[in-house]
Amino acid sequence: MVRIGDPARFIRENTEFLPSPLVPEIRLHVASDALPLWEMTEEELEQVGLPPPFWAFAWAGGQALARYILDNPDVVRGKRILDFGAGSGLDGIAAAMSGATSVLGADVDPFSVTAIRLNAEMNNVSVLSVADDLVGMPNQGWDVVLVGDMCYEQPLAGRIESWLRGFVADGVTVLIGDPGRTYLPKSGMERLATYNVETSRALEDNDVRRTNVWRLLKK
Repeated sequence: MVRIGDPARFIRENTEFLPSPLVPEIRLHVASDALPLWEMTEEELEQVGLPPPFWAFAWAGGQALARYILDNPDVVRGKRILDFGAGSGLDGIAAAMSGATSVLGADVDPFSVTAIRLNAEMNNVSVLSVADDLVGMPNQGWDVVLVGDMCYEQPLAGRIESWLRGFVADGVTVLIGDPGRTYLPKSGMERLATYNVETSRALEDNDVRRTNVWRLLKK
């Protein structure tokens, strides 16, 4: 039985610290099929008071974006970064490794905030994390916004797109990693790179997802 007490202890006890398939330079606390967290249903998660643990998986969009950042460090070097909907913090960690001046990982799940802190510490980088819904808030000085795999449902995707288009209009670079989610913007995007990302069939109904990195453009 999975028990929740201290979030940091819970994460350490219910995950394994493993390299990401496409980004082996970065290791994360992730759920595996050998651990109870992997097999819990949404009803079971709700009973123990745990939001769906999106932070416990290296999603395809996040992996592709992290790979792009590590291979193209000038995109983030010397810049202030927001990793939005950060989950595990994978993309923010990649940015910190690539020389970003500062990195903030934001996710509404408080367990994600703890996972980001633990993952950053274990990868020897500094990433601040907050459990805030930033959608609609003005830019806090960020030069680059990273968005990994956030276009999976409406109306959330529409709210995010409108908010981020405003950032782009102000000169902020917005990068999106996405494996073809339904609500990815259909226009106003520049494809920067494509990767075949190893995934779990239990998560994605496929062993590999063809995943793109996009730059959001002005409309």
